Amino acid sequence: MTQNDEAEKDLLYSKNKGICTITINREPQRNAISAAAIQLFLQALDRAKQDDEVRAVCITGAGDKVFCAGADLSGSIGTGSDTEKETFKNYADLLIKIDQFEKPTLARINGHCMAGGTGFMLACDIVIAREDVTFGTPEVNVGLFPMMIGALIFKNVLRKKAMEMILLGERLSAKEALEMGMVTRIFSKEDFELQTQKILKVLSLKSPIGLKLGKHAFNCVESMPFDQAVHFLSGQLSKVTQTNDAKEGIVAFLKKRAPVFKGK
Repeated sequence: MTQNDEAEKDLLYSKNKGICTITINREPQRNAISAAAIQLFLQALDRAKQDDEVRAVCITGAGDKVFCAGADLSGSIGTGSDTEKETFKNYADLLIKIDQFEKPTLARINGHCMAGGTGFMLACDIVIAREDVTFGTPEVNVGLFPMMIGALIFKNVLRKKAMEMILLGERLSAKEALEMGMVTRIFSKEDFELQTQKILKVLSLKSPIGLKLGKHAFNCVESMPFDQAVHFLSGQLSKVTQTNDAKEGIVAFLKKRAPVFKGK
């Protein structure tokens, strides 16, 4: 087996009923993200974007103990090398790609989520977690700091609560993460998989073109003044209403039947 073949096992890609699942597959390493896995992750998102059959993307980790423990510290971290800088840049690119992905994304937090794993989670649209898992940014405990993921933390969490989490480096319960706005829903271990699949199915039945245009519009207005944002969004609504899916949705509503969206 070549080194490339071995690296490809670090990330799994599967598709079922319109749902693409990307799995960090490094369970012995607590699903710590490697440089090779980051590259594969970027490629997997491109693949999902280009596949018209994919309606939503689910991001998760292998096993049931850890979603992602963050960066693999056994690699080139701390060397100051060009390889290290390139890895940091690729990780930043990955967070941006997930955050701005045109299809709905869901983080399936099936185990503890730490450090860089928090970045993957917060970059997703929806975060579903088991009630027994924990969260945190423990970088300060090893002399580091959660730099890139900080941009996502401050998009989702009030500043004081965010700084407390970052500076103390303590673990948070799923309930605390929910109250802070890091997680959208939590479920018991027994209900977790069933409820996650229900939510993914709902996402897969929505209009692909409607969601694409809507997500793009919201990303565009994030830093706009209010009046500019509202006028921009009025123009974007006009675009959505002209799609075949919108016309199908309105007809289906009036006829009291389920719409059949084709993404056009």
